[in-house]
Amino acid sequence: MIGSAIARSRPMMAPRHDVSSFMVKWWKGRVPNDGQITKTLSPYEQQIIMPWLRTWPKRAYEKFMGSFIYWGGAGGIVIGTAILSDAADAAEDFSHRF
Repeated sequence: MIGSAIARSRPMMAPRHDVSSFMVKWWKGRVPNDGQITKTLSPYEQQIIMPWLRTWPKRAYEKFMGSFIYWGGAGGIVIGTAILSDAADAAEDFSHRF
């Protein structure tokens, strides 16, 4: 009877094969928390991104309106410069034709 109990527990005493040997060495050096509370998010949580998605349109609009004056002004200056330089080049080509 004792021999059969030990025979059944032999796989339980075998080393684990689901953990790599280098990870076993890694986790041996782990220091216990000594009462420190750590809050983590479950990997099975389904509502991870929803709060961000709910507030994203408002934040994007605020960022766009806050910086549109600078980006729009710079874009207007660049486009205006390109249009004026093309017009000046066309006028110079027109005046120097044969």
